Amino acid sequence: MDDVLTMILFFAAILIFGGLLFVVIALTKKGPKQLDVDYYRRKWLEIEQKLRREDDGSIHLAVMNADKLLDKALQDRGVVGTNMGDRMKKLQTTWSDANAVWTAHKLRNRITHDTDVRVEYSQARQALAAFKQALKDVGAI
Repeated sequence: MDDVLTMILFFAAILIFGGLLFVVIALTKKGPKQLDVDYYRRKWLEIEQKLRREDDGSIHLAVMNADKLLDKALQDRGVVGTNMGDRMKKLQTTWSDANAVWTAHKLRNRITHDTDVRVEYSQARQALAAFKQALKDVGAI
């Protein structure tokens, strides 16, 4: 009788320990982080205000800031990568229009690295539309 009672207590202890272990793992598991949507919406409105000026400096700044905002959202979401391109690749299947996001990011790179780049207002508008959709895709706005 003592052996049966000992085995029951042993299995009960294993079940309790297993249940506690499951709860601890579930509570500490890192999933996608929630983003501060109000923050991202506020920043997005600031970017759109810059684009409305339609001068080269404001257009360039709007595209660069939109790119930075998306990168911040990716980092805040916990997407790992050494640079934005790496982080964007990790979410390749998440984008509603991956080509548009990459085109917008490449425009930002041209603005940053080419000294004589001229960006038309319509190009900037398309880039911002792509960045905005990407921010929606990751749950930032």
